[in-house]
Amino acid sequence: MTTSARARPRDWWVIVGMAVAAISAAVASFAGLRGLAQVAGWPDRLAWLLPVTIDAYAMTSARVWLAGTLGNDRAGAFARANAIGAIATSVVGNAGYHLVAAGLVPICWPVVVLVGAIPAAVLGLTAHLHALTTVAATNQLPTATARNGPQASTRVRTRRVKRRTETDLLTAAREADARHREAHDGRPISRDGLRAALRIAGPKATELRRRLAAETSESTDRKEASPQP
Repeated sequence: MTTSARARPRDWWVIVGMAVAAISAAVASFAGLRGLAQVAGWPDRLAWLLPVTIDAYAMTSARVWLAGTLGNDRAGAFARANAIGAIATSVVGNAGYHLVAAGLVPICWPVVVLVGAIPAAVLGLTAHLHALTTVAATNQLPTATARNGPQASTRVRTRRVKRRTETDLLTAAREADARHREAHDGRPISRDGLRAALRIAGPKATELRRRLAAETSESTDRKEASPQP
């Protein structure tokens, strides 16, 4: 193995620096968005939901966008727009809180309305993103079938079962009874035997067994009534 093919050692200074920056940014963003919710009139016990909602929205959208597993360009573009929008919302929210805290921007009704509308908007956008990803995953089935060959086609394709009529069932029951009589010294097939042979429910098997018994009785009566030579 050559030196270029070997895995490069991790730069722990870079990893530690990224971790510290990420934790600092998360804590600062959480504090800013929570403060924005408080000055916009949210109760203190619920103000933490605003940063959690925006961060979860950003992570979900970024995950769908960067995963690269979607076969639908519309879903990927929507996820990208939502991820960028969530990050922009976090930036604007933090900046707005600091402007309010510094006394540069007063709290007016448009700010209160916008902050209060964020959870509902995030819910609707996330639900739409989930719907798009579900459609994209469903549309990938034909592609996967063509790539994997006939076996995948057999798994994906739904088998249509032809519905049997009463005449078909009675004919099949007669044939099953005849086979059973040949194999069991003339004994008629039972109800459970009909149910297993024809793959039908118990009540239908009982009805067919009664009809077979009636046909056998009629055949016996005709033989007895016919004149002997």
